[in-house]
Amino acid sequence: ALVPLERYALAALLLASAFLYRFLELHVLGDLLRGLRGGRVALTYHPDSQVYHRVAAKYLATPWLASPHLQTLFLGIWGRPPSVTYRRQLYTVRDGGTIALDWLLAADGSSCDGTISSDDSTPIVVVVPGLTSDSTAAYVKHLVFSMASNGWNVVVGNHRGLGGISITSDCFYNGGWTEDIREVVNYLHQKYPEAPLFTVGTSLGANILVKYLGEEGGSTPVAGAASICSPWDLLVTSRFISRKLVQRCYDKALAIGLKGYAKLHQPVLSRLANWEAITSSRSTREFDHHATCVVAKYETVDTFYRKCSCANYIGNVSVPLLCISALDDPLCTREAIPWDECRANKNIVLATTPNGGHLGFFQGLTAGRLWLHTKNIRGSKKKSYSNCDPHICPFCVHQS
Repeated sequence: ALVPLERYALAALLLASAFLYRFLELHVLGDLLRGLRGGRVALTYHPDSQVYHRVAAKYLATPWLASPHLQTLFLGIWGRPPSVTYRRQLYTVRDGGTIALDWLLAADGSSCDGTISSDDSTPIVVVVPGLTSDSTAAYVKHLVFSMASNGWNVVVGNHRGLGGISITSDCFYNGGWTEDIREVVNYLHQKYPEAPLFTVGTSLGANILVKYLGEEGGSTPVAGAASICSPWDLLVTSRFISRKLVQRCYDKALAIGLKGYAKLHQPVLSRLANWEAITSSRSTREFDHHATCVVAKYETVDTFYRKCSCANYIGNVSVPLLCISALDDPLCTREAIPWDECRANKNIVLATTPNGGHLGFFQGLTAGRLWLHTKNIRGSKKKSYSNCDPHICPFCVHQS
C-alpha cells in the first residue's frame, strides 16, 4: 500500500511492452545493437557452383516496421505500390479453363505500346502470384515495376478464377497445380522464340513454380527463375500456422480469402463439392478438405500436401533458380526450408534473410520500396538485359 500507484502503472507498462515485443517478434533492439547496418543475407549453394558466388547483400527493415507481422500486415493493407496499367490477354488452356495474362503497359508515368514482335529478343518475365492474389496485389505491382524498369517485358499469369475471370471448366488451381504455368510458358516460348524466358513465383506461386521446374527438369524453356517466400513443405506449413495464436489468426484470414474465392465461383464449385461444408470452413486445412481435395481428387489433406510440396522436386531443377526466404516469415516457416536439397543442386542458390516477414521486405524510413527489388550485388557490373546470356539467371547475377 505504501508503493505509489505510478510505480505499479510503470511496472504494468513494462510488462505489457515486453509481452508485445515478444508477441509481435519485434527486432528493433537487435537492429540498434547492430548499428542499423542490417542483417546478413546467408547463402546456401553447392560448393562447385560458379554462378552465384557474387551474390551478397544485407537487409535492414524499416525501423517502424521492425516486426515480421507489421511488415506482412503493412504490405497487405497499404503496401504503397506503384501505379501500373495492364493489357489483358485471355488464354484458354486445353481443359477449357481461362487464364488472364496481364501484360504491363505503364508504371508510374512510363509507358510502352505493349506490342512484342515474334523476333523480339527482350527477356520476358512471367510472374506467378500467391494464394488468392492477382495482378492487382501490392507486392505484384512492386515486382512488375522493378522488372519493367530494366527494360523487360513483364506478364502476370493470374491463377484461373482470379483477376475477374470466371471459371470455365471443372478444374480449379491449387498449390500443386502446374498445368497452367506449363501451358503459359510453352505458349510464350512458341510465340516469342527469340526472347529469353524467366519466371518469378511468390508465396504459393513459388511452390507451384518450383514444382513445375522440378517436374520438367531440363525440358523447360525457362532460362532462369526466382522463388520468393515459398512454403516449401505444405504439410509442415499447415501445422505451423495452426500452432500459435498469432499464426492461427493468419490461418483464419487465409481461410476467409479462400472462401471469398469460392463464393466467386459458387455455381461451379457447389456442383462439384459440398457447398455448406466449404462455407463453414474455419481454416485452410478445412477448406482444402472440403474443396481442394474433392475437386482435385486427393484422398486426404495430408496426401495433397505431401504430393504438392515443391521440396520434393528440388533435386530435379535444372535451370538457375534463386530462392529467397525470410527466417521470421509468419506464414512459411523456416522449418520447411529444404537446406540440404538446395545445397546439393548446383543450379540453386538459397538466400535467407533474418527478417522480412512474408513478402514484406520494406526498407528505408518511409517504407517506399522493397529490398527485393533493389540491386545489392558486389563485384558485378550492370549489363544490358537484352544481351544477357540465357544460361545465367539475371535474377541472381544482376539483382538480389
